[in-house]
Amino acid sequence: MTWTAVLLVTAVVWAVSVLRSVRLRAFVYSLPLPMTLALVTTGHRVEGAQVLGVVGLNLFFVTVAVTHRRLRWPILLADLAGVAAYVAFSAGVLAVPLPFEAALAGTVALWALTMLLLRRRAAGAPEQEPVDARRDGLAAPVKLVVIFVGALLTGLLGELLRGMVVTFPYSGVLVAVEARRQLVEFSRHFARNSLALVGFLAGCHYLQDTSPGLALAAGWAAFALVAAALHLPRAGALLRIEWPPSRLTSGRVSASRISLRKPQQGG
Repeated sequence: MTWTAVLLVTAVVWAVSVLRSVRLRAFVYSLPLPMTLALVTTGHRVEGAQVLGVVGLNLFFVTVAVTHRRLRWPILLADLAGVAAYVAFSAGVLAVPLPFEAALAGTVALWALTMLLLRRRAAGAPEQEPVDARRDGLAAPVKLVVIFVGALLTGLLGELLRGMVVTFPYSGVLVAVEARRQLVEFSRHFARNSLALVGFLAGCHYLQDTSPGLALAAGWAAFALVAAALHLPRAGALLRIEWPPSRLTSGRVSASRISLRKPQQGG
């Protein structure tokens, strides 16, 4: 892993650490910046294994969330379990050659099924109290040093994974520590955003035989298109105006709308 990649991973983790919104945290982490650097510096091609690597990324966060939140493991031990799950998954993927289209279709189908299950589960789940996403005991300079050293170590581990180094959770190992109080919600948002990562890899795959720069440009364009399709409806919902249930001066006011009547002209 180059020093540029280490600095980039450090910047991503630092950005996640200062953001309050878990949705923004998941979106920043889903940006394919580490993937881009891995493709540029290693020269690996994007094939079916790399598409399934997105599934491995989700497996990493699910493993960390289950071991830390359900089994009450310390976050660093849960991180190691997540890395072990990703490495084991990668070994199985690399053992069998997979056609790109088959891996792409299977990953998209698995994503759609996951979104359906998460939506049904969220519909019946009680509303939870928001947590302070930025509460921790480390001073900013100490946190920066820890993030930098951790990014370097995870980068060295990723070098052992051959083609699966493209999707190795370089920053994810440290992002899981920063988002440890929101791991379940973070994992759900990242699972939704991961379809855009599949789009990025597909764009790179279909143009990688023409020009590396053109392939990366196509990948980023596909990522932006899929991300916009995933988030624009939500942006429209956020722009909807809702009146608070407060008392106004006079008249009957509901919590969601104000009724205006045209004055009648009397004779």
